[in-house]
Formats: sequence, structure tokens, C-alpha cells
Amino acid sequence: MNTSYQVEMISLEELVPCGHVYRKFLKLLDLKSIGYRLKRLESQRGAKGYGMETLFRCLLLQFIEDLSDRELEKMIQENTAAKLFCEFSLKDTTPDHTVFTRARKRIGTKELSKMFAKMRDQLRAKGYMNEVFNFVDASHLVSKAALWEERDEAIRQRYEKLNNQTVAKVASDKQARFGCKGKTKFWYGYKEHVSMDMQSGLINKIAITAANVTDAKGLKHIRPKRGAVYGDKGYCIKPAREVMEKYGLHDATVKLNHMKVKDRHKDRWLSGIRSPYERVFSGRDRRVKYKGIEKNQFKAFGRAIAFNLKRLVKLQAHDEGLCLA
Repeated sequence: MNTSYQVEMISLEELVPCGHVYRKFLKLLDLKSIGYRLKRLESQRGAKGYGMETLFRCLLLQFIEDLSDRELEKMIQENTAAKLFCEFSLKDTTPDHTVFTRARKRIGTKELSKMFAKMRDQLRAKGYMNEVFNFVDASHLVSKAALWEERDEAIRQRYEKLNNQTVAKVASDKQARFGCKGKTKFWYGYKEHVSMDMQSGLINKIAITAANVTDAKGLKHIRPKRGAVYGDKGYCIKPAREVMEKYGLHDATVKLNHMKVKDRHKDRWLSGIRSPYERVFSGRDRRVKYKGIEKNQFKAFGRAIAFNLKRLVKLQAHDEGLCLA
């Protein structure tokens, strides 16, 4: 009996559609400007196996898809588009979840902040970010601590109250604090401060602080270089006004009701302008899985890079549509 075998050779490039969004990300993701930083991390730490640029792509994919380390491991193993994005072939052995933890430690928050700043400078050079109109806001981030153990420890140490003066002495997360918004909304954790360019909808700056840092005091971490600052009522008070005056920024914040300069018609108009940008961040997950400002800042930078990539794809599609029209 004659048995014939048919062998078909296929490449990863053929398995991923030309219009796949990951291909669009790859076209927009210019790693040349930060490649030397990643290579330097390899030479300084003696990294072996997977290159730092490959691992950086893996971590970026994690932020794009909001995956845990184990979910990321499985996705890269099974998803051909993910392999393409991270520069793996069909035959390559992909990393396990422990590799991603080591990669985050090797890159570090300080180095990732420099990479984010470099990518932002590229966007400015290409005209995507002009800092004429700047949306600023702050969101609460809830720590994973349940506080029952902290409360019991505070009682054992005979503290009368568990507050921002005592919680650091008994909490496992030493940098988390109690925050309050509007006198009725309390949480324990951190606060994420964001500055966004309103022309393009791209994130310009992002910072993580303890939850008890007010929006006004947090402005110094995310202030734009120029232009108008469109903030809510949390940014019209003294600390924020001082920052805007010092750096020559135009105050376009909504004013408190008791202020003499309050103009209700103008403030309704300002609130309407801010509304579309507020909705962008309203649906984000507010629970953090990391302890400490540094680790949560690393995640914030990663999410900001992923957010800007997704936004650039939409901007590019819009520009192409205008050209066709």
C-alpha cells in the first residue's frame, strides 16, 4: 500500500492577518530610541536567555491586555499574534511567569520612567502632543489590604485610632494611606494623578502618590510645560494655583462655589469640556495588587504606554480616513 505524506510549510507571518491590531502596534512602537537602555540592562546585569527588548515587549503586551503573569505566559504560548508581537517564532520556547517578575525588577521604575519620557518626546516631535490644552485629574487606587489585621495590631499596640498617623506603624503596606473625597468617600491605598494632552487624548504625565495627597498638591508631579490646565474643583485652591503661577500656566479650573471669581456659566462649559476625558478613566480597575509607590508607579507607566499606543492607532486610522475622504 502506497502512503503519501503532504508537508506544508507555514510561517508565523502568514498566520497573523495583515490588519491585526498587534501589527499596527509594531509599526507605531519605535524601540530604537530606548533600545540602548534595554541593551545596557543586559550588559550590566549579565542577563542570559531572553533579550530585554523581547521581555519589554512581553510586559507591554501584559499592560495592553491587562493580564496577570500566568495569563501572559499562557497567551504567549498559545496565541500566534502574541508570539509575533513579542518576536518569538513558532518553535521558540516562551517564558514562564517567573521570568516576567525578574524582568520588571531588572528594568525598574526609574528606568521605565525614562523610557516613557523618551516615547513622549517622540510624540511631541511628531506633533501629537502640543500641551496647549491640558486635562488633569486624580483617581483613587484601593490597596489589597483588608485592614483587619492592621486594626487588631493597632489595638494590641494600644493606639486609640487607626489613621494616617498610626497606620504606617502597623500596616504591611507602609506607604499606603487613607484618602477622602467629598467628605463621604473614603479608601485606603494610593492616588493616581494624570495629565493628558486634550488635542490628541494622549497621556503626558502620570504619577502615583499616597491617598492622602490632595489633587492640588499632586499637580506639581504632572504639570505640563505650558498651556492651560483644565482641572476640577480640586485644582482651584492654593497649592495648585501656586504651581500654575510659578510656571506660567493658564488656570482653566472649575471654581469652588464660595469663591468670588466663581462663574457658573463658565464652569458648566469647563465641566462639559472635561467630561469626555473623565469618562476615559472612569471604567478602569481601581484595585492595586502591588505594595508600595514604586511598584504601582511602574504599573502606571506601563499602562500609560499601552494606552498611548491604543490611542495612536485610533488617531492614525482617523488621519487615514481624512486622507481617503
